[in-house]
Amino acid sequence: MRVSLLFGLMLFASVVVVGQKRPVTIYLAGDSTMAAKLPEKRPETGWGEKLEVHFKPLTVKVDNRAANGRSTKTFISEGKWQAIIDDLAKGDYVFIQFGHNDSSKDKGERYTPPEDYRKNLARFVDEVRSKGGNPVLLTPVMRRRFDKEGKFHDTHGEYPDIVRTVAKESKVPLIDMHRSSEALVVHNGVEGSRKLFLQLKAGESANYPNGIEDNTHFSPLGAEVMSELVVKAIRESRMNLRKYLKPSIL
Repeated sequence: MRVSLLFGLMLFASVVVVGQKRPVTIYLAGDSTMAAKLPEKRPETGWGEKLEVHFKPLTVKVDNRAANGRSTKTFISEGKWQAIIDDLAKGDYVFIQFGHNDSSKDKGERYTPPEDYRKNLARFVDEVRSKGGNPVLLTPVMRRRFDKEGKFHDTHGEYPDIVRTVAKESKVPLIDMHRSSEALVVHNGVEGSRKLFLQLKAGESANYPNGIEDNTHFSPLGAEVMSELVVKAIRESRMNLRKYLKPSIL
């Protein structure tokens, strides 16, 4: 009797496990603005770290493969892109956001000329689709750059428009973080926008004893707000991911 009962419980458990739907995986391919941070870099936070919490439990898994200092060129050359393609399953998503390092002419190992950047993005789209996945292109998030008169300045040149063009030509979803984050930074102004970035005074953090004024990387608050911009774009899109989002509290 006990053996039969134990067998029945094991059979029931196996049926339940088999019947559970596999969570959709969102792979994040990008640079330091998206990447997860090491303890010695805290409180710096990548917006990708804040994304999964916006989805209903057990429906979506965020696999953050973004890495500090990477451009499309180095993400490919170091094998990080191929690793995503190798693990990608049909129905999964790949969120692709580069531009900060591609556009840095003073950093030769990272710099990617505009035409090569376009080709790399198109390659990413094609290879994700070849595995039955869903590519999503994101323009780079804005840096915090104000002049002495308080006027905001963009530092990305033609690179965001290349992302928009590739998205349009390839007919893939575009999350235009470049524009939405600019609106956010400008709205908060010169002083108010500081709280979104890694801005610390001397003595405020053991990791930065002399303080830091970083206008590229995010504070925990900034990362959360940037992830909310991504979520808003998903909610307003036609992506199937919409149905997995938690209800909006607004």
